[in-house]
Amino acid sequence: MTDPVITLLIVDDHPVVRDGLRGMFDTAEGFTVLGEAANGVEAVTRTAELDPDVVLMDLRMPGGNGVDAIKELTRRGARARVLVLTTYDTDSDTLPAIEAGATGYLLKDAPREELFTAVRAAAEGRTVLSPAVASRLVTAVRRPAVAADETLSAREREVLVLVSRGTSNKEIARELFISEATVKTHLTHIYGKLGVKDRAAAVAVAYDRKILG
Repeated sequence: MTDPVITLLIVDDHPVVRDGLRGMFDTAEGFTVLGEAANGVEAVTRTAELDPDVVLMDLRMPGGNGVDAIKELTRRGARARVLVLTTYDTDSDTLPAIEAGATGYLLKDAPREELFTAVRAAAEGRTVLSPAVASRLVTAVRRPAVAADETLSAREREVLVLVSRGTSNKEIARELFISEATVKTHLTHIYGKLGVKDRAAAVAVAYDRKILG
């Protein structure tokens, strides 16, 4: 049985970049490019029209930036996962994009196969961060050393491992035989102990502190 085809929307203000990405995915097995957008506003409209599995989103675009588009897609409850693909890895770009709801963050110099792997992971809801971005994210969210001594309970570690695999709260609850409300409580405790605000940051910090991996 073959894997389902992953559908994409490519968002970038440079036509040459869009053409290059389209050509790359059109010649690769398992992907279909449904359309393109030149800015964030157009990205929101096209996502609603085409309902892609993954939106490849640039960040700095005239006429509507990527972070605002991600926020709007999140607000609308869009099914599509957003994978940021940009040349910028500064804190002022990385953190807002992740906090807005991006599933992953990759740099444009990523090798072809790494990009394909990232898109597949994003389509499954798994967090994807390039090493450089993960390092910046960890640095930005790290709490003072005294707070880092707080350790996770065995159950919290179990929840965090499942989160790192892209498992939803509902699936975590089912696998651990607990309620979704309990899962959310564990996540709140995990975020507090790691000094983070979301799942992506929790996973990044956990890898950095050797809690995972």
